Amino acid sequence: MRYNQLGNTGLFVSEICLGTMTFGPVGQQGLYHDIAGMDQATADSIVDCCFSAGVNFFDTADVYTNGHSEKMLGQALKNLNVPRKDVVIATKVFNPSGNGPNDRGASRGHILDSVEASLERLQTDYIDLYQIHANDPVTPIEETLRTLDDLISRGVIRYIGLSNWAAWRIAKAQGIAEREGFARFETVQGYFSLAGRDLEREMAPMLMEEKMGLLAWSPLAGGLLSGKFSPDSKGEGRRANFDFPPVDRDKVWACVDAMRPIAAKHGASIAAVALAYVLSKGTYEQVRQFLADFQLVTVFPQKRHLITT
Repeated sequence: MRYNQLGNTGLFVSEICLGTMTFGPVGQQGLYHDIAGMDQATADSIVDCCFSAGVNFFDTADVYTNGHSEKMLGQALKNLNVPRKDVVIATKVFNPSGNGPNDRGASRGHILDSVEASLERLQTDYIDLYQIHANDPVTPIEETLRTLDDLISRGVIRYIGLSNWAAWRIAKAQGIAEREGFARFETVQGYFSLAGRDLEREMAPMLMEEKMGLLAWSPLAGGLLSGKFSPDSKGEGRRANFDFPPVDRDKVWACVDAMRPIAAKHGASIAAVALAYVLSKGTYEQVRQFLADFQLVTVFPQKRHLITT
C-alpha cells in the first residue's frame, strides 16, 4: 500500500480510502438506506480486510443511513481492537439531522451540534478530517471557517475539507482563511471517474495551485465501470435503488469495452483498471491497485490513452 500526504499537511493516508456509505441496517427508510443493508459482522469483516491490506483511511458522514454508518464504523474499529492512532477517520456535516430549520447547513450552531453527535457515534475523542458535505448558499463562509478553526483549536477535529463545492467558491474560502488566519481546507471530495472527468476542467488546476488533496468519490461510476454490467443490465446492483451519479451510459460502455483487453493483458479486473486510471491521473509512476480480493496488480500510465475517450 502506498501512502500520500493529506493535502498540504504532515498526515499520511493510504491511497485507497474505504467509503462506508453502505454501512447500515436492513429495512430502514431513506435515501441512503436504499443502498445499505449491512449488518455489523459484515462491516467488521470489510474493515478488517481493508486494515489488514494497509488501508488506514476510512470515510463516512453523519447523513449516511441516519448516523448508522458512523456507528458501525466506530463499532467495527472497537471490535477489531484497532488502535485509534493507526487510522484516519473522515466524516462530514451539512445534511439534515432533524426536522428543524437549523438542523442542516454549515452554520456555527449546526456544526457544533453535529460534531458532538458524530464523536459519540464514532466512539472517538477527535475526528481526523471533518468535511463540509455540500455548499451552503446562506451561511457566510467566514462563519463556517471560524467555527471549524475553533474546533481545531479545541482538538476536536484536526483537519478540514469539503465536498461538492465549485472551484471558485473553494478559492474564495482559501483566500478568506489566509486573510483571517483561520485553518484552511486541505481536501476536496468530488466525483471523478474514467466516465466522469468534468473535474479536470477547473477543479484539478485549482487543487494543484492551492496544494489541496482530492478524494475521488464513486471512481467506478456507481458500479457501472466494474465490468459486472452491460447495456442490457436492468435493475441490478446498487443503481437499482439509487441511480447515482448521473453518467453518459454510451460513454460508460465505450470505456468498459476499451478496458477489457487491458485488463486481460495484465490479469486484472476491469474495476482495477478503472481505479488505476483515477490513481495514476497526472503522474508518471506505476500505480499499484489492489483488487476486491486485495491482490496487487500494476497498470502502466502509458496505457492510459487506450482508455481515454
